[in-house]
Amino acid sequence: MLAKMAWRNLWRHKRRSLLTLLSIAFGGFLAILFTALQDRSFADFIDTAARLGSGHVTIQHPEYLETPTLNRTVQLTGQIRNLPERDRLVLHVTERITGQAIVATANDSFGVVFIAYDPARETEGTLTFGEGLIEGEMFKTANDRGIILGTKLAQNLGAGLGNKVVYTMTDRNGEIVSGMARLTGVIETGAPSLDQGLCLVPISALREVLNYGPNEATQIGIFLSDSRRSSLVASNLNRELGPDSTALTWDEVQPDLSAFIAMKVGGARFMEILIAILVAAGIFNTLFVSVMERVREFGIMVAIGYSAGQLFRLVMWESLWLALTGLAACGALTIWPYYYLSQHGIDFSQLVGGQDMEIAGVGFSPVVRVGIFPEHLIVIVLAIVAATLAAGLYPAWKAGKVEPVESISLV
Repeated sequence: MLAKMAWRNLWRHKRRSLLTLLSIAFGGFLAILFTALQDRSFADFIDTAARLGSGHVTIQHPEYLETPTLNRTVQLTGQIRNLPERDRLVLHVTERITGQAIVATANDSFGVVFIAYDPARETEGTLTFGEGLIEGEMFKTANDRGIILGTKLAQNLGAGLGNKVVYTMTDRNGEIVSGMARLTGVIETGAPSLDQGLCLVPISALREVLNYGPNEATQIGIFLSDSRRSSLVASNLNRELGPDSTALTWDEVQPDLSAFIAMKVGGARFMEILIAILVAAGIFNTLFVSVMERVREFGIMVAIGYSAGQLFRLVMWESLWLALTGLAACGALTIWPYYYLSQHGIDFSQLVGGQDMEIAGVGFSPVVRVGIFPEHLIVIVLAIVAATLAAGLYPAWKAGKVEPVESISLV
């Protein structure tokens, strides 16, 4: 009975109730889209960084993070290679050799970061460079004798397809070693720092130059179905690994990117809290005015036998109806814009003048889409209900404190 009465009371002043419902719906709309934009953008950003780098979880020498030299290596054991079969979160495992080198042609020489990989052990989900190939072709096997350069680096070196390129580095013993290859491909990653300072080489060819073993590498990249599970997978691996290797999460390997994301998440959370406070203030105003307008009515209800607890529950039911109806309106308001933005997104390429966009060495697409994690949607829904009920606590308490003799005498 109290629920039915509360529903009817809600529509005594239709315009006021509709305005309150609109504020709830619009606040939820903003919270969902802000969160969905953040979730999709950062998830894509982390996945791109993992594909450009060494995975969502990286196994490497304990000292490699601070001093990434080529004498700090790890062995790819069969146990690690079988991770995808043992852990449903792991999609793929691959080994890579990374470091610094000097590449030179007859025209010039430059310092670069190199990545050596095995094409047979990479997929579209682990290596993103193939998407940026603008000339030539990617490696077909780990024994190829070619080299692939970033587009700006190839221009600076004056290198064309088929030209000889010499790469020089220090091996595990500190000795200077060199390899020679012909330019077989040019890539454009969208990150200017990579395009002017990155080269790719086949891993077996580089192992010969560095005198590495057949399973030896500087990093083992582990790619997951959900980057948020990186800490769990790394923790499980560290219990199995020996003292000569350690598992690190993507945010430990790429602290600049992690700091940028943390800063953006903090800003978004502040905006969401501010929106929640403004919406709760509007709901409080509506419920409080509604209670004060019905003081005489509440006095009569007490006089005919209603208890203070029943009046409190009546107003709280009104708060709950506001929350549930506001959520329904929020869903109706959000569903089409969310679908459109998840499929088509917003293209910011004209705003940046067609220039490449890069953050912490990772290029990202100017087309921004949305996609919210289910648990974040649940949190938003619960937050809206909790804020609405909290806004009704004081008006409900006020209704329960009505004195029948004094209130009935009011005109």
